[in-house]
Amino acid sequence: MPAAAPAPALPTRDRLLDAAERLFGEHGFAATSLRTVTVAADANVAAVNYHFGSKEGLLRAVVERAMAAVNGERLRLLEELRASGDRQPTVEELVRAFVMTGARLVERSGERGVSVARFLGQVMSEPDPAIRRLFATEVGPAEGQYLDALRAALPQLPAAEVAFRFRAMVGLLGLYQSSALGDLHPGDTAEIVAPAGDDAGRLVTFLTAAFHAPPTTDEHTASPG
Repeated sequence: MPAAAPAPALPTRDRLLDAAERLFGEHGFAATSLRTVTVAADANVAAVNYHFGSKEGLLRAVVERAMAAVNGERLRLLEELRASGDRQPTVEELVRAFVMTGARLVERSGERGVSVARFLGQVMSEPDPAIRRLFATEVGPAEGQYLDALRAALPQLPAAEVAFRFRAMVGLLGLYQSSALGDLHPGDTAEIVAPAGDDAGRLVTFLTAAFHAPPTTDEHTASPG
């Protein structure tokens, strides 16, 4: 019986994206050189320039690929909520759609799940404001629609208050994704997909209550004494 043919090699562009996703997630953007990425991808710097234009262009492409499925699913769910009747979506419905989609990021990313979650956690905690702005540009359209919907669902709160709580939700979700990884390695996806429902459900309950909290007042924020 003839031996099975070897699996075809990934195109250079995909190899660069995979290597950058893993290495940026493990070491951060600034600490990862292009040479390190190209060696891991069995490519060269010229290939990076050809496909992405620069190291920053490579980062943008990795973020775009990582968030594409999440952004698309979030927008689809929001459209379903808006079309479900004559009422506006509730806070809990919006929080659940946003959080559960993000919590299932690992599952949706298949074999790359752990690398994707580590990468996004690293990008969201990067100290460089330029990198945070790059990430915000990629997620902005979907997150902006959820923020608008939450403001409509919480007319009793100032717009700035809702925006602050929304940023807190995004940050807690990123922390949840990162902490769920523990010491796992690529290929360990099944171990962190299973408990996502329970833990993410608790996060939904907690965040829904936070959004419904009374507005912050000067009295609450005044310094003691």
